Amino acid sequence: MNRFSRRTRIAATTVTVLGTALGSLAAMGTATAATAQLNGEWAPFTRCPVSAPAMLAADGLAQTPQCVVSTSAGGSIKLGNTTVTTGRTDLQMGVVQNSDGTSTVVAPSAGAIIADSATVPGGLLGLMCPSNVPAITAICEQITNSSLNKITATVESVGAPTDFNQTAGIVTGEQIVAIPVRIHLQNPFLGSNCYIGTKSSPIVLRPKNLNYPEFGMTFFKGDGTLADDGDMSRINLTGATQNDSTFAVPGASGCGLGLFGLIDAAVNLKTGLPSAAGKNSITLNDTQTSLAGLNAPGTVVPDAGKVLARNWNSAVK
Repeated sequence: MNRFSRRTRIAATTVTVLGTALGSLAAMGTATAATAQLNGEWAPFTRCPVSAPAMLAADGLAQTPQCVVSTSAGGSIKLGNTTVTTGRTDLQMGVVQNSDGTSTVVAPSAGAIIADSATVPGGLLGLMCPSNVPAITAICEQITNSSLNKITATVESVGAPTDFNQTAGIVTGEQIVAIPVRIHLQNPFLGSNCYIGTKSSPIVLRPKNLNYPEFGMTFFKGDGTLADDGDMSRINLTGATQNDSTFAVPGASGCGLGLFGLIDAAVNLKTGLPSAAGKNSITLNDTQTSLAGLNAPGTVVPDAGKVLARNWNSAVK
C-alpha cells in the first residue's frame, strides 16, 4: 500500500474525533493532577487513560482505541452577566471507536479538564455587592480594598463526555460533543462548597468549530520516535477558534458560611443567574487538537487496547 493510500485510510478511520473541541470546553479555573512526561510524539498525551478497562478491552476490530488531547492558550467565558478571560486549558480523554459508527469517551480518573486559574473580575465586591441585605452589606464592608475580595474559579468535570458527532471535528458549525461541568467559586466568605452548576444539574457545553483547522499527520514508533514506518500515527488539527452559545447556566449554590442561602441569592442576583440558553457563551482561541492511535489496529486483534497501553507506557520518561 503506498503512502498516499495509507494516509487516506488512516484519516478516514480516525478523523471523526480529531477536532474534538473538548479543549474548547475548559473554562475558568485551575485544577491539579499527576501527569506523566512522555517522549516524542506522545508528549502531549500526558493523561490518556490507556489503562482504563474500556480502553484495554478494545480488540482493534469491533473497537478501536485512541488518545485525544485538545488545548487552547486562552479565550473567554460569559455566564449570565459575568465575563471571565480564560488561561491555558488542557482536555484529554480516551476514545473507543466502535464498528457501528458510534464512539465511547473514556475520561481520565481525575477528570478530563485541567485549566489555568482565573480571577473573577471585581472579586467578591463585583459578584454580590452592593446589597440591601444587612448580612451581605456587612461582608461587603469588610472586603473593600482587601485581599479577601479575590475570587478564583475552577472548572470541574462532573461526568464523562457524551453525544459525539463523528464528523463535526473537521467541519464548522456542528456540535462536536457534550461535556458536563460545574464551576467552583473560591473565596473565604464563600466557603468550600460554592458552585455554579452541580453534579445533578451541570453546565453542559457543546463546542463547535468556527473555522476549519489546519490538518497535519506524523508517523512514529511505539516509544514516540518519529518514523515513516512506525506503527503509530498522530493527526493534528490546529488553529481553530471554537465556540458554544447554546448552554444554560444554573444558579450558584452552597455559597456562604451558614447564611441560609443569602450569599447564593446575592451572587445570583448580581451575576444574572440562572441564565437561559442563548445568554451565555464560551470561546477558545487557537485550539490545538491531536489524536494518536495504531496505524493498522486490525493487525493486532484482539489486543489493540493492550498494545496501545504498552506503547504509551514505553514512552514515559
